[in-house]
Amino acid sequence: MYFQGLIIAVATFLIIGMFHPIVIKSEYYWGVKCWPLFAVVGTLLLIASLFVSNTLIAAVLGVTGCSALWSILELFQQRERVRKGWFPKNPKRADSSE
Repeated sequence: MYFQGLIIAVATFLIIGMFHPIVIKSEYYWGVKCWPLFAVVGTLLLIASLFVSNTLIAAVLGVTGCSALWSILELFQQRERVRKGWFPKNPKRADSSE
């Protein structure tokens, strides 16, 4: 039996789930100004996935890279969720009054 598809599916599920709290914490502590970090990490991971011959590792790098890039959109949407009062605002952050 070949388990690569199942392993990639589970890894994708875990990676996407891992990015939810990362986005929430990033917006809480740094706001949306940290989006370039997500862009750089995502781009580097996608490029790295092109140079890895192992299908499993390349898939995990690609999924993680795409998740990092998708997190940029989620970061701005998280700001809106905070504005609506669905998530707590960081009172210590200088730009928390946005």
